[in-house]
Amino acid sequence: MTAFEQAEQYINEIPRFAGKNTVEDTSRMLTIAGCDRLPFPVIHVAGTNGKGSVCACLASILKESGRRVGIFTSPHLVDIRERIRIDDEMISENRFAEVFREVQILAEEGKKEGLSHPSFFEYLFLMAMIYFRDEKPDAVILETGLGGRLDATNSIKHPALCVITEIGFDHMQYLGNTLEEIAGEKAGIIKKGVPVIFPDRRPETTRVLVNRAKEIGSRAVLLEKSNILDINTGNKNIDFSLHTGYYNYIGLSLHMVALYQVENASLAVLAAEELNREGYLIGEEAIRKGLLGAYWPGRMEEVQPGIFLDGAHNEDGIEALLATVKVIPCRGERKLLFGVVADKQYEKMIRRIAESGLFTEIAVTTLSSDRSASLTELSKLWRQYELPCRFYEDAGEAFGWLLAGRKEADVIYVAGSLYLIGQIKSLKRRTPDDRF
Repeated sequence: MTAFEQAEQYINEIPRFAGKNTVEDTSRMLTIAGCDRLPFPVIHVAGTNGKGSVCACLASILKESGRRVGIFTSPHLVDIRERIRIDDEMISENRFAEVFREVQILAEEGKKEGLSHPSFFEYLFLMAMIYFRDEKPDAVILETGLGGRLDATNSIKHPALCVITEIGFDHMQYLGNTLEEIAGEKAGIIKKGVPVIFPDRRPETTRVLVNRAKEIGSRAVLLEKSNILDINTGNKNIDFSLHTGYYNYIGLSLHMVALYQVENASLAVLAAEELNREGYLIGEEAIRKGLLGAYWPGRMEEVQPGIFLDGAHNEDGIEALLATVKVIPCRGERKLLFGVVADKQYEKMIRRIAESGLFTEIAVTTLSSDRSASLTELSKLWRQYELPCRFYEDAGEAFGWLLAGRKEADVIYVAGSLYLIGQIKSLKRRTPDDRF
């Protein structure tokens, strides 16, 4: 077993014995590691849906402006190293093992000060910050793992900018049962004097974010629906115009098919605009090229002609998925592979899919995770609707059934969980192209 494989195995076993530290404790660990005085600006991103896409779009824009960008995101789909990157390059296996060992030593030092062993997410976050400390990128983009207020990434005390994406119902057992409560947790990343950008999607969440920004003296920058104009979908591209206070009207294109990416890309442009106000000199050409070249796997990703993988894993995500499915050309039938984790409101997700009437065949599966919803429970819910469903314990077998019955004009979608997306991507890696 290589040093990387040993490190990965250790991290994957952490939930068995780790307790969660407070944000203050994580901050102390960063100080011990020499990561408390950062030589680069940090952009902090929270939200329910779209966080990773905003990170990818902004990173691509910054890269086109000549910056070297560190990115910490979650979850990973196939390789744990996806979480820690500079530009488009994952941390190497050797460096992963090296910074893993540094955090191992750091955890031992922290234990002497009464700190708990870092959790799975905290461990990877500390590894990322040590890696960025040594690599010294021009900027770092951090995506929260869960919520915001109590998230390990919130230990960064002085970010240059905060972005909060669309807020919906998810992780309610941790974040609250109302949109206001969930928004309050996300608003926990807002820092005094630091601009915060978010979409004006729902009055109840907007009110919470605006009030929090006023309370601590942070400027709120809202993306209004009226700022986005002339959306046109073409051959695997989306064109639209965005009106901003800095760039005025700017015509933009995405090499993506998911309509929900327009809002995420627009948030990234507003983030670039705010950085410009601080003297970053990001021109319109960098904006255009950055967005056109932006890529985020598992979000309406066409892995093969007519096969789309989308990480929609809550009711809002499914609604956004269905809106895009309606506009993607399909001369044949639409088929769906669906799997979900047990702590989601999957009965609402299933109802949305069933009532859409978009799919003629559905394969329902469990995930290779102990968090998976059971096939017994899923079948009970799906059988309420008059849909041609088949049920499989194995995702590969379920996907194989869809592929076997697929005609050339049919389109297959995979959705419900990023765990499922990761499984199918792993399957594709192991399968010759003519069989997938």
